[in-house]
Amino acid sequence: MEVEWLYHMRRDMQEILPGLFLGPYNAATKSRFKTLLDHGITHIICIRQSIESHMIRANFPDKIKYLVLDMADIWTQNLISHLSECRTFIDECLASGGKCLVHGNLGISRSASVVVAYVMEKKALSYKEALEFVQNRRYCINPNDGFKQQLIEYEAIYKAQQTLLNGQCSQEKGKLKRKHDQTFDDFDQDSSEPMEALS
Repeated sequence: MEVEWLYHMRRDMQEILPGLFLGPYNAATKSRFKTLLDHGITHIICIRQSIESHMIRANFPDKIKYLVLDMADIWTQNLISHLSECRTFIDECLASGGKCLVHGNLGISRSASVVVAYVMEKKALSYKEALEFVQNRRYCINPNDGFKQQLIEYEAIYKAQQTLLNGQCSQEKGKLKRKHDQTFDDFDQDSSEPMEALS
């Protein structure tokens, strides 16, 4: 889904996955409330540093559900520690039929990194593949060098977590099957009548 990118589009939000939007704070200001409603936005992840809170804020707390994150756009900022909370927030939004906007200040580094990480997991992509996927929809994104490195590391982390989860699911299925088989074994052993009489 390649689109021709025009400079003014950086001031708007773009849909990255069905129901998941990425954009700048400008897309979530009071003057843009109708646009948010028109797009069906029900949830917003607002990413800002504490010193930015006077200018980047949750403008519609009584109408839209917010997750506000304190995160600086610097290479030493820990990104990975926020990703699980963001994933849960987005998943719950989409599961309830809502739509989520993720924004920072410009929608280029912090918010883009969160969305790239989410796309990596949901589509089982590498960092480079996910970056390209998001960039095809919002061309101006450019995570800072620290976030890039953490996203590369996150690829191994999320894959290991998924492998572990898949292994647990397989174990649970095995336990259920053993329990099911055991129940029938118990029935055979406890029955006072010979098996031929039951058939």
